[in-house]
Amino acid sequence: MSEGAGGPVIKLHDDGPLRVKGPITVVDPDGTAYELKRKTFFLCRCGASLDKPFCDGSHRRIGFAARDRASSPDSRSKSRV
Repeated sequence: MSEGAGGPVIKLHDDGPLRVKGPITVVDPDGTAYELKRKTFFLCRCGASLDKPFCDGSHRRIGFAARDRASSPDSRSKSRV
């Protein structure tokens, strides 16, 4: 399967971050929007990054483990956002 159809792509990495191929906009809890025009960047999943929401490689240091797989939108609960 090819990645993306011209829009942003988010890829989960085993035991690591989310790779985002943009450009996209990240909005913080206060509503401040940041236009990210870089072609590729990584978002933290482990919670240990000192550069949140971006990955700084801390997942390797803390031994973060995650082997999540995406599921079909039809298989998820309707109550989830």
